[in-house]
Amino acid sequence: MQRLTLFISLIAALLLPVMASAEELLAVIVSPGHAKGIKREDISLIYKRKKMFWNDGSKIQPVNLPAANPLRRAFSQAILGATPEELENYWNDAYFHGISPPHVLSSEQAVAHFVADTQGAIGYLPFCTVESHAEIALVITSTGHLIDDPSSVSCSK
Repeated sequence: MQRLTLFISLIAALLLPVMASAEELLAVIVSPGHAKGIKREDISLIYKRKKMFWNDGSKIQPVNLPAANPLRRAFSQAILGATPEELENYWNDAYFHGISPPHVLSSEQAVAHFVADTQGAIGYLPFCTVESHAEIALVITSTGHLIDDPSSVSCSK
C-alpha cells in the first residue's frame, strides 16, 4: 500500500507543472519557424547575446520586458539563473566589449506585436495570451520548471 501511495504521489508531482494555473505559465515565443528543438541553454545564450543567429542564418532579435516586470523576473531566474539586477554587472562588462543587451519593450502587447512582425524575434508572454502568429518554444511554470513540449499544456480560457 505504501508503494502505491508513493507511486501516486510521484505521478502527481510529475504532472503538477502541466496542471498549473494558466496565469502562472510563461511562454517563450518565437517568430514562426524557429521553435523546433530550442532548449533552455539556447535561450540563455540568446538572451546573453552569445548566440546571434538562428540555424537558418537569420539574425536573432530578443526582446525583454522592463526589469521590474514580474514576467521578466520569472523569465530571468528560470532561463538565466539570475534576477535582472544580478545581471547588471554582466551587461556592464558586455557593453564595454561592444555587446548590447536585448531591447526592452514597455508592455506585453508590444512584445506580442514585435515577435509577430519581426523575422527572428524571440520574447516571452503569459501562456494564455499567446496568439497564433507566434510559436511557443517552451513553457516556464511559476516554480521555474521548463516544459519542452508546449502541446502538453493547455490554457483554460
